[in-house]
Amino acid sequence: MKVRGYLVEGFVLVVDLDSSVKLYSSAFFGTPLGVEKPKGGERVPLRLSLPEALYLAERGELEVLDEKGEEVSLERLRELVNSTRRGAAVYAVYKDLRSSGLVVRSGLKFGADFIVYRLGPGLEHAPYIVHVSEEGERVDPADIVRASRVGHSVRKSFVMAFPRRGRTEYLVLKWVRL
Repeated sequence: MKVRGYLVEGFVLVVDLDSSVKLYSSAFFGTPLGVEKPKGGERVPLRLSLPEALYLAERGELEVLDEKGEEVSLERLRELVNSTRRGAAVYAVYKDLRSSGLVVRSGLKFGADFIVYRLGPGLEHAPYIVHVSEEGERVDPADIVRASRVGHSVRKSFVMAFPRRGRTEYLVLKWVRL
């Protein structure tokens, strides 16, 4: 059965509580509203980012409706994702990581695009911080040092993701003591 969500100002809201529990508890999709550290099973509406909503819609697991109650097409969802800064590149990496069975969450509080878990939040600390680099984007070496230092200080490996022509390559940076 498809979950139904509603497009609201740059995100998708799942208001059916059974559906929100299912999406979060099964694979850590979305953010339960008003819950600081969700454990799973909270019966509250769920906020999905646009990349999460597009990923679920492409898999046939989510139907998105607009404010008029009309279905939002995959093409329109793709347009919305791509209209954000670096949206296409960020989505390509999100999709690649999720398709690999990893749990992908916002990395904003670490100054990155994503934090990535093998198991999920609450079950482990995220081992990776991921920064997405668009094709042709110039990467400043000082930014790499800053980001990898942040990753080291919070015990996470800093990963640079390079989506290129249908595939994504990753560069993992770690501090080591000699």
